[in-house]
Amino acid sequence: MDDLELQKLVEEISHNSFRKPFRHKAFFNSRLRSTGGRYMLNTHDIEINRKYLDQLGHDELCGIIKHELCHYHLHIEGKGYKHRDKDFKHLMMQVGAPRFCSPLPERMKRKVSKRIIIYICNDCEQIYERKRKINTQKYVCGTCKGKLRIKEELICN
Repeated sequence: MDDLELQKLVEEISHNSFRKPFRHKAFFNSRLRSTGGRYMLNTHDIEINRKYLDQLGHDELCGIIKHELCHYHLHIEGKGYKHRDKDFKHLMMQVGAPRFCSPLPERMKRKVSKRIIIYICNDCEQIYERKRKINTQKYVCGTCKGKLRIKEELICN
């Protein structure tokens, strides 16, 4: 599918599900990484992550398009277009748009094990759990300003 076919699909979904025309551009954006699509407030364009079509198929793509069209039509009408707004939630339920897109299989593979690093203060023995390593030369205890050291590193599956 290319950008022209995506444009036609977005216009078709807009007409069939919302009974309103889509008068702006829809295109694939290969730079999108953590989201299925994006509605641009300034230009009213919709950008779609091609990976969702390639890895999860046409149905997932249609769900993402419906979600972005909810933002689009509500913003054009001057209603609540943000995720937390009542208008947005109501319109999503009406058209059957998903709240979130499914996670990509390639991103699921990366999250195999979780690492937890436990730091302890040398002076007051305050314990800190972190997912990432910190520079113990730079950071100190938030309670007493004492030096920190690694107590243990846990790797959970």
